Amino acid sequence: MDTQALAQRFSEVLADLGLECLGVEFTPSQGQSTLRVYLDIPAGSGEGREVTLDDCEAASRELSALLDVEDPIPGHYVLEVSSPGIDRPLFSAAHFAKALGQEVKLLLKAPIEGRRRLRGRVSAVDGERISLEAEGRTFAFDHAAVESARVVPDWAALGYVPQPKPGGRKAAGKAGKK
Repeated sequence: MDTQALAQRFSEVLADLGLECLGVEFTPSQGQSTLRVYLDIPAGSGEGREVTLDDCEAASRELSALLDVEDPIPGHYVLEVSSPGIDRPLFSAAHFAKALGQEVKLLLKAPIEGRRRLRGRVSAVDGERISLEAEGRTFAFDHAAVESARVVPDWAALGYVPQPKPGGRKAAGKAGKK
């Protein structure tokens, strides 16, 4: 299945709702496959606006109707419509460009220098060519070599890293006998 073509078709429908299709993932399974559609707000349309539950519900209704009529996917599957979340998937070189300087983790289609899994900072994007600083060196590859990629959330910057409580108790060293 061509998920890029499906994403393009979905984009046409979602534009009427003021949304864009960030990307599509299809996970085949013996019992029930999953078609996951990630929504986003188009650049320049509502600064600070985020995808809401109402947006996801409206998109799900429209995409379900489209899928019922066009039937591009054989077999049974579940449609999931979602915002990209804080671990935003990166489906294109343009998405990597927006993540410049951020940490990402990715899976390559084929190994580069013996590695298929990489985690590092996006240091440059030139057209379809992506450079990633990882493990003290630079890995450069074309976007076509990427199987999947996601931004790694900066939990500290988001305020989710627990901080020690002032005046808190220290952990006891050795347990005493009773």
